[in-house]
Amino acid sequence: MKTTSSNTCKICRRLGQSVCGREKCAFKRKPYPPGIHGKAFRRGLSEYGLQLRDKQRVKFLYGLRERQFKKYILSSVAQKTIPTGEAIIRSLEMRLDNVVYRLGIASTRKAARQIVGHGHIAVNSKSVSASSYKVKVGDEIKIKERSAQKNLFANLPTVLKKYSPPEWLALDKDSFAGKIVSHPPIDEFNKTYNISSIVEYYSR
Repeated sequence: MKTTSSNTCKICRRLGQSVCGREKCAFKRKPYPPGIHGKAFRRGLSEYGLQLRDKQRVKFLYGLRERQFKKYILSSVAQKTIPTGEAIIRSLEMRLDNVVYRLGIASTRKAARQIVGHGHIAVNSKSVSASSYKVKVGDEIKIKERSAQKNLFANLPTVLKKYSPPEWLALDKDSFAGKIVSHPPIDEFNKTYNISSIVEYYSR
């Protein structure tokens, strides 16, 4: 079933946070749950309810299916190389679709998945069409030369003039090329989401 922007924003309102990435997200105008009793909704959440909400927020933010998101969390918990929280952030942020979004090449993560899936992106000069492809520090991400001429990217020079990517990414606004210069930091993520809560949800 195709998900409309209206249905997507209902999810944002239900979760109490804009996770769709749209500039005109309905949550910004109606920051309360949908339905006739939305404004009056004041019920507190149980510990499990809070864990579920945190999980749903992050899952929808990155546009992942439950099975895929759970796999990221459990594999991050299982590895012993770096702290679990950092492993989770790297698993999510270093996805190719997310990096395309973070570079400003796409306005939303959903649009970024479509751009990657349609074969418009190259990583280290090689075409990659898998949105879940995991990039590494030092990788170069670029719009393919033929694709850059398409109407899809006609307004990109104007958009990028006003855009600054996160510090862990470098962007050449003239060539539509970006580079991973470091791992994404966990601090900003922790200000909005409770990673421990998500881990606890899947540890039940």
